[in-house]
Amino acid sequence: GLGGALTALSPQDWEQRQEEDTLLIERILLLVRNVLHVPPDPTEEQQGVDGDASVHDRVLWALHISGMDDLLKFLASAQVEQQWALHVLEIISLMFRDQSPEELAALGQRTAGAEHGEDTRELESLRQRELAEKRARALQRPSRHSRFGGSYVLQGLKSIGDRDTVFHKGLHNLKSYTHDLGKEPRRVPRHRQAA
Repeated sequence: GLGGALTALSPQDWEQRQEEDTLLIERILLLVRNVLHVPPDPTEEQQGVDGDASVHDRVLWALHISGMDDLLKFLASAQVEQQWALHVLEIISLMFRDQSPEELAALGQRTAGAEHGEDTRELESLRQRELAEKRARALQRPSRHSRFGGSYVLQGLKSIGDRDTVFHKGLHNLKSYTHDLGKEPRRVPRHRQAA
């Protein structure tokens, strides 16, 4: 289609583009402009059912489906494609021919407001779901295990002074209890070690 032909030509650099390519782009833009320029036929518009899309609207929809509107935006905004600016401007003004600026501005504000409200609702529902998942995870998580094994008094085993020894390890370590438990072993210098 026309959009495919323009897509094939648009990205090319000026050096690579041939004279025929430039003429083809111009012809395509003029054809689109001339199609949009056709005035509405009152008799045909009256025969249609109320709510039917007009011929102009159907042409605009066909341009949108073919991707022509994106190409027009590219041609309008690309610095190197400035020579097409007036053609693109004329096409865009013909696209909005039946619309008043006030209607378009009001429609944009309504759409933006509706989208904002919908986004807010969606974000709120996502936040609620995340909070519920966090609560469920907190309930499933086992309570934190304490590393404190308890303290026990070993009766009959005196520590320094007259008090009983206080044992700070778990009871399963009691069998291997010595007074040196937990102390660093004293290192003997190599020259003092037994042969």
